[in-house]
Amino acid sequence: MSKSEQKHMDQNQIKRLEEMCIVVDENDLVIGSETKWNCHLNENIEKGLIHRGFSVLFFNTENKLLLQQRADTKHICPGSFTDSCSSHPLYKPLEMEETNALGIRRAAQRRLQAELGIPLEQVSLDDISFVRRLHYKIKLNEVYGEHEIGYLLFMRKDVTLNPNSRELKGYCYLTKEEVKELLEKGAKGEVKISDWFKIIAENILFQLWDSLPDITQFFDHEKIYRYEKI
Repeated sequence: MSKSEQKHMDQNQIKRLEEMCIVVDENDLVIGSETKWNCHLNENIEKGLIHRGFSVLFFNTENKLLLQQRADTKHICPGSFTDSCSSHPLYKPLEMEETNALGIRRAAQRRLQAELGIPLEQVSLDDISFVRRLHYKIKLNEVYGEHEIGYLLFMRKDVTLNPNSRELKGYCYLTKEEVKELLEKGAKGEVKISDWFKIIAENILFQLWDSLPDITQFFDHEKIYRYEKI
């Protein structure tokens, strides 16, 4: 990585680029591992490299959605508004366990604490529901992209937040109407929205929102929903 590519990043984010992500094929079967850095290079994505990720939709009991604004020091989509928490499970046995997406849910629990400061005792694995898998390919700029099978996760609970400023620059609980307004601002270029959150919003978010608190009709653990945004 050149100095120009890392000049906006702090040491925490640079170190995290060394984390080993889970590499999968288009059917989400594990075929190996690769660094977070290599997984997001367009030159590797164009060769077919796919990794696992996740996105959490975290609602409070007032049915407001927690959105975060990613830190300006982030590797991917710095300063963008996005879902409650999005990251990657690591290539480690505990985060690779596939029964009931247990490994993914463990990774989400880890990152909810790391990013939002939610105490582990307030978020059990049973609080995190696996909704479905989304496969998307996105060219973010000339260097970086996303090619991910992302597990969409859901939570509805009131929790204590203590956000980590190294991971996010802000957060907010928004109503459905307020999220739609934010997305409209994003479409006008007034704010930045992560591309994967746009995919979630365009394809499932508002239907799911209308069904709260019971969203089990949207659970589909067999099909992989495929989207492409280049």
